Amino acid sequence: MQKSISEIKQEFEIATKEKLPELFETYGQDPRAGVLGLIKRYKKQLDNLEKERQRLEQMRVYERKYQHLGYVCGIDEAGRGPLAGPVVAGAVILPEDCEILYLNDSKQLSEKRREELYDEIQEKAVAVGVGVIGPRRIDEINILQATYEAMCEAIGQLSVMPQILLNDAVTIPQVTIPQVPIIKGDAKSLSIAAASVIAKVTRDRMMREYDDLMPEYGFAAHKGYGSAAHISAIQKYGPSPIHRATFIKNFV
Repeated sequence: MQKSISEIKQEFEIATKEKLPELFETYGQDPRAGVLGLIKRYKKQLDNLEKERQRLEQMRVYERKYQHLGYVCGIDEAGRGPLAGPVVAGAVILPEDCEILYLNDSKQLSEKRREELYDEIQEKAVAVGVGVIGPRRIDEINILQATYEAMCEAIGQLSVMPQILLNDAVTIPQVTIPQVPIIKGDAKSLSIAAASVIAKVTRDRMMREYDDLMPEYGFAAHKGYGSAAHISAIQKYGPSPIHRATFIKNFV
């Protein structure tokens, strides 16, 4: 007895990616439009998955180049440009051949996708470190030096010591571990992309907490960046305890 289209659809829905080619073969001669539509849809899904895996393989070039040295650690930051809040750095060591689908530069991802990837990175990583440097320290030593401090702090939080650092565009002073600065590294290296997501999600969560305490500034919406609404709030309410004095002197 021929299976109904709804029964076949259920088979496709519960099938693993490895099982799908077998279903294509089983139902490939079925002339019904509904079945042909299912096969076309799931073949496209497999094709998209293969393209994504090829993209991720391209992002492993630096990891593969240096993996013979031992643990490869990606480093990136979030929050160099905002008028308020901390600068946050992430340090991530991923296992060899780790697959985290759709991992990319955090700026290229939706907030929902970043949150999902944050959890997957935490689950799969060999080690994750986070460094946070607040606005007073940023005012004291400048944002670049504060970024370096956050990165050093993130490295220090790792549960294992890396043998090589892949950094997004910078060389961190006074770090003895060998470093490879990579321009636009968060789009070229899987480890740096992972660090980018960890830093961005950590900082965004902090800014949402600040928004609960000081809702008049709208931190949850702009995350401390210099939007028109943010600048207007600074002019109306004055600076908050988390504003960077050296960043807002032209607005106050």
